[in-house]
Amino acid sequence: MNLPAHGANPAHLYEKVNLASPATIIDFSVNTNPYGPPPSLKEKWSEWFSAVSDYPDSEGRSLTQLLALQNGVTTDQVLLGNGAAEVIQFLGQWLQGERIVIVQPAFSEYEAACWAYQCDVDFVAIDEGVERIVEVAKEAAALFICTPNNPTGLVFQPDDLRYILDQLKESSCLVIVDEAFYDFAGDFTYATYLADYPQLVILRSLTKMYAIAGLRIGYALAAETIIERLARFRPHWNVNALALLAAETALQDTSFVETSRQLIEEEREQMFEFLDKENFDFTRSVVNFYLLRDPRLLDQRPLLEFLLKKGLVLRHTYNYPTLNGRWLRAAVKTKEENDQLKEALLAWKQHH
Repeated sequence: MNLPAHGANPAHLYEKVNLASPATIIDFSVNTNPYGPPPSLKEKWSEWFSAVSDYPDSEGRSLTQLLALQNGVTTDQVLLGNGAAEVIQFLGQWLQGERIVIVQPAFSEYEAACWAYQCDVDFVAIDEGVERIVEVAKEAAALFICTPNNPTGLVFQPDDLRYILDQLKESSCLVIVDEAFYDFAGDFTYATYLADYPQLVILRSLTKMYAIAGLRIGYALAAETIIERLARFRPHWNVNALALLAAETALQDTSFVETSRQLIEEEREQMFEFLDKENFDFTRSVVNFYLLRDPRLLDQRPLLEFLLKKGLVLRHTYNYPTLNGRWLRAAVKTKEENDQLKEALLAWKQHH
């Protein structure tokens, strides 16, 4: 399927499926916070204007210090990126030509970055179990695990990850854990494992919870030796001045995170009650998106196009190995927007 590899570009998707774009669109393919950005960013935005005329701090020291403090690590264990995607590119450069294993389904950028640097990429399905994951990864240079998982919204169990880390501790395999959506699920983070496992790398995004995807900022947490190696690939001024200011301000707005999490959880559970009642399959996500499908269809393309005609844009799963178009990913949005999706799904059932 020659469809866009990511969400967040409805016009491109309508073009690819040869459908006219409706006047009003709700983009459920974007999985950022529907209630963001934090009001504090708008309040300070005008006073930040002067920052555009100067080069930013090339190391983002103030933000790095804050992240180190909040995560219980040293500043030498933090690396900022132009979005988490840039850090994934750094990893691809480091691992060039090596064998990489990706636990699937997973964010497609791991595969894309590794292919770009001529890595030998293998997949292992999450439902094959941790022993199989260890078996496949033992001779690899790196293992990618996404938790909470994009696109399912499910979490990798702590005992399972500790088992993998223990089994791979004597190998040279990096264990790269993508926590881009961890703050939607609660306070738990695998960053607490860093002290015990020097091969662990944590990836984070600041654009999801705080709805600042246009500013592009993410980071990695790892042992100093790993951060030092990754930093060799970082260009000067890779994170712009506005992104640094916005991220530092947003990270200190803890009430925004707590309120967002509560509102999203309420809407998610109401959506799940509806899907359960109407006999749609769905994943019991703990974050701000989930998978859904009509169990009568193997390929969800007809449902995707039906919703597109109604101006509701969901994310296809054709480029997720192990999913192959059998599900659609939908973001948890505001009550009014979620109600429109419910109405459209009811209309689908009535006509199919």
